[in-house]
Amino acid sequence: MKSYDLIILLLVIPIIYTSARAFKDYGLFNKLLFNATRIKYQKEWYRFFTHGLVHGDWMHLIFNMYVLWIFGDLVMMFFSYLYGPLVANLLFLGLFIPALPLSSISTYLKHKENPNYNAVGASGAVSAVVFASIILYPEGRMGLLFIPVMIPSWLFGLLYLAFTAYMDKKQMDNIGHNAHFWGSIYGIVYVLLINPYSFVHFFHVILGR
Repeated sequence: MKSYDLIILLLVIPIIYTSARAFKDYGLFNKLLFNATRIKYQKEWYRFFTHGLVHGDWMHLIFNMYVLWIFGDLVMMFFSYLYGPLVANLLFLGLFIPALPLSSISTYLKHKENPNYNAVGASGAVSAVVFASIILYPEGRMGLLFIPVMIPSWLFGLLYLAFTAYMDKKQMDNIGHNAHFWGSIYGIVYVLLINPYSFVHFFHVILGR
């Protein structure tokens, strides 16, 4: 294991531990999940963060942690190269942790009067990590699990944003597409703020220069 993966491990372990406990303890699950009405009227602001510690099932958890590990490793490699290991750790925490509440603000505004709406999972923050990796390494190629077709990562990112925006508008399933979309946007903006040159390189790759 590479030294810069330790910070990712420090995120993955408590998420797996808490999710595993919550699978067996509905009281804990209910206490940590995202519920906009309880945030507004009970002032349980902590839910903006703790919903990322619990997941709907093992498949949801494993997929999120796998994606976080793979793309987090790539982001940490770039952060470490650009800023050194210590600063890279702080930058990664600054990417992942704020993405939890920031990716949920739009959902909060939409559902703050709907007590029946609940959401769980770290997908918004994981999306931020994925899109940070796309901006940092647009030369990469990405695809979907079990589908052996890979396309340029920047094109995958554009298609993904369009898909999540469309699915959120249609409300055809129980997936938090809104959190995925805004988490992705946060990941893009975050990299823009800490390393503006990445966008110069990003557009050079897209334009084939």
